Amino acid sequence: MLRKTLSSLLLTLACFQASGALGAEMVVIVSARNATEVLRADQVADIFLGQSARFPDGALAAAVDQPIGAPQRDVFYLKVAAKSPALLKAYWTKMIFTGRGQPPREEPDSVSVRRLVADNPGLIGYIDRAALDASVKPVLVVR
Repeated sequence: MLRKTLSSLLLTLACFQASGALGAEMVVIVSARNATEVLRADQVADIFLGQSARFPDGALAAAVDQPIGAPQRDVFYLKVAAKSPALLKAYWTKMIFTGRGQPPREEPDSVSVRRLVADNPGLIGYIDRAALDASVKPVLVVR
């Protein structure tokens, strides 16, 4: 038990280091055609964790993730949902096993996430701020 706790703590510290190493701010984005202007971190976490399938205005929402192992993904979930990669894996294992949900679709990088989200007002994703353009709009800054 102590070993598992220590491993989790070390992983969390590594995620914080990755955040600093990225040096880039991340933003949660929706299509420029989406009516949503701002979301709270808990609202974003609910969508990404399959607890909500709607934006605050009632429109359908589906999350788009970065790939497993990507530093952006680790930092995003740690800061927005308070979940380390190990906790996130355990969460989705339980959700899948109990039939209560499936993890979000994955795209290989920020540019791919931006393109997909820009084309579909029902999607939400997170990208490096540097990948932001007029086709999408930020609804939450992840610091």
